[in-house]
Order: sequence, then structure tokens, then C-alpha cells
Amino acid sequence: MGTGADLTFWIAFSAGILSFFSPCVLPLIPSYLTYITGLSFGQLQDAHPTAKVRLTVMLHSLAFIAGFSTVFIGLGALAGIASSAFQDHMREGLIWIQRIGGILVFLFGIHMSGLFHFGILLGEKRVQLRAKPSGFLGTFLVGLAFAAGWTPCIGPILGGILALVAGTSSNYSRGILMLAVYSAGLGIPFLVSGLLFHGFLSFFNRFRKHIRIMEILTGAMLMLVGILLFFNMFGKLSGYLYRWIPLTG
Repeated sequence: MGTGADLTFWIAFSAGILSFFSPCVLPLIPSYLTYITGLSFGQLQDAHPTAKVRLTVMLHSLAFIAGFSTVFIGLGALAGIASSAFQDHMREGLIWIQRIGGILVFLFGIHMSGLFHFGILLGEKRVQLRAKPSGFLGTFLVGLAFAAGWTPCIGPILGGILALVAGTSSNYSRGILMLAVYSAGLGIPFLVSGLLFHGFLSFFNRFRKHIRIMEILTGAMLMLVGILLFFNMFGKLSGYLYRWIPLTG
């Protein structure tokens, strides 16, 4: 990751950012922020919020991010463990893990792009918390519930990253790191949006007409990743990047 040329980590981080900008997440950011912080919409959209408001937003946002990151990282660890166990017992079958994973990621991309919708990915499986538990622990639990909600947007992207983990990871630690990077891609924009909420509203009003374009780009990225995974091209492509991207120690 320090060299900037490990392609799978960059893909995971980009997937997290694209998850944030998906139509299932971006329009709900104001609702999530008011819900987890307990602040009014007026307090959040103030162009010059008080230090107390900023601190409240920052701490609750971090607790929320920690909640969904815990679930995503746990899934990454499980995917890495499953991949490692399969490789230990059946190393010659690794190529088939990559090919099956590549097909799944490609199908997720088709779904996200809108070329064809797979019914199994359309249903929302959210854990509903009607009344938010108080304090930062309550916000952490809301983050867990958010991660458990495999919406039509996040589900295919997250599923694609997990398939990438299964097809390229040799141990659970890599799965953990890859999903931590994905969580950072989703969490950093969320934190920034909360701290700069007034600017976020202005940005969202201009950006929302382009959300469909983001869906298409996400689908195209997943289809490309699926092709690279199916043909086992990540190693070759990373080697190419090492030769052409200047590295710093």
C-alpha cells in the first residue's frame, strides 16, 4: 500500500468511495447525521457551527464509522480465512476460485450498471433500530445496523470486494486490510460531509443529477475487476505499474 502500486487496495478504496456516492447512501446522509448526533437539521446546516456541534458530529461520525467498519472487516477476515483454507487443501483449485469470483464480480457490475437487474440483489435486508440507543455506544450499534443493510447499491459493491478478497488473498490479514481500506473509502467522505455539512448540502444539490452516471461508472469498474480477476491479470498489471509508477521509500 505504501508504494501506491497494489492495485487491489486501490480498487477497494475506490469501491468504498463509490459506495458513499451511490443513490442508496448519498441522499440519506442528512438523515443519518441528524439521527446519530441528535442535532437538529438547523444546527447541522449552520455555515459556522459551534465547536461543541463540530465535536459532537466528529465523535458520533467516528463511532458510526467504527460500527460499520467492524462488520465489513469481519466479513473480510472470513473471506480471507476461507480462501486461505481452500488454498491449503486444494492449491491447484485456486484458479477456479479466481474465475468464479471474476464471474460474480462481473455480474455485480452488470447489476450496478443497470444493464440487467438480478432480483436477489434488489431486496433490502436492513436491521431496523426504531429508537437509537443513547450515547456513542448507541451510535456504534447504528453503524453495525447500517452494515447489516445490504441495500441494492452497497450489496453488489461489497460482494464484489469480498469476491476479490477470496480470489486474491492468501491469508486472513490481507482480507482484513482490504476491507479496512474499503471502510476508509466509505467512512472518510461521511466524516468530511458531517464536519462540512453546509458545504455538503450545496454539493449534493449540484451532484445528485449525476448519481446515475456514478452507478454506471461503478458497474463498469466492477466488470473490469471481474475480467482482471477471471484472467488472473492482477499480478501482471501490478508488475507493470511497479515499472512505470515512481516509487518512494
